Amino acid sequence: MPNRTVFYVSDGTGITAETFGHSILAQFSAKPRHVRRPFIDSVDKAHKIVTEINAVAAAEGRRPIVFITLARLDVRSILTSDQCKGLVMDLFQAFVEPLEREFGLKSNHRVGRFSDVAKSQEYNDRIEAINFSLAHDDGQSSRNLEAADVILVGVSRSGKTPTSLYLAMQHGIKAANYPLIPEDFERGHLPSSLTPYKHKCFGLTIDAERLAHIRNERRPESKYASIENCRYEVKQAEMLMKRSGIHWLSSTHKSIEEIAATILRDVLSDPTS
Repeated sequence: MPNRTVFYVSDGTGITAETFGHSILAQFSAKPRHVRRPFIDSVDKAHKIVTEINAVAAAEGRRPIVFITLARLDVRSILTSDQCKGLVMDLFQAFVEPLEREFGLKSNHRVGRFSDVAKSQEYNDRIEAINFSLAHDDGQSSRNLEAADVILVGVSRSGKTPTSLYLAMQHGIKAANYPLIPEDFERGHLPSSLTPYKHKCFGLTIDAERLAHIRNERRPESKYASIENCRYEVKQAEMLMKRSGIHWLSSTHKSIEEIAATILRDVLSDPTS
C-alpha cells in the first residue's frame, strides 16, 4: 500500500472527493500516496488526467484508486471509460443518480459546493463566522459575545482555537474561545464577561502530561510548561467548569471533528441554549 497511489479528481475544489476518500481509506491500515487534481472541468483536462493515471498504473504495476466528483457527463465519461486504468469510485454515480431516480428529479449537477459564492448566503455566513472566531480568539475581545453561538473555555493549549475555526469553516458557527487563567481559579468563578453567556459555554480539558508536552514545544523548560503547573491548571479548570455547570470533555484522544460533533450535539442542538 505505501506504493499505491490514490487520485482525487474533481471539477471543483476536490474537498468532497477527498473527504469521502479519506473516510473510506481510514478503514485500512495503509498510507498510500495522495494526488489531488481539482478543477478538471473540460474534456482536454480529463484526457490529461487519464494519461497521468495510466502512467502511474504502468510505473507501479497496479491500478491507482481514483475518487471522482465530476458533474459534466462528457468529462466524467472519460474517467469512467475503459481507457482509464484506475479503479474509479464515482460519487455522482453512486449517490446522486440513485437519488435522481428516487426523487424523480434531476439534480443541478453543480460544479463545487457553491454555484456562485457571491450570491450564496451559506458561504457569506461561513466567512462571517470565521471573522467572528478570529476576532474572539483566545479572549481577545468580549464584545458582541451575545452573537456567539458557542464560547469554548479551557486552559491554554487545550484545543480551543482549532475547534473554533473548524466550527466556523465547516459549519458556519460563530465560536468564541476564552482561556481560563490562574486569576480565574483564585476567584473561583468564570470571568464576569462570560457570566451572562454561561449557557453558551462549552469546556475543553486535556490530560496534564499531554498538555505539558504541547506547552514544552512552545516554551521549553518554563513554569508554564511544567508538569506540576499543568496538573494544577487542569484540575482547577475542571473544578471551575463543574461548579459553573458547564458541559466539558477531554480533547486528549479526540480529533477536532469529534469535538465539534459533540458541541453540535450537546450545545447547539439544545433548544434552550
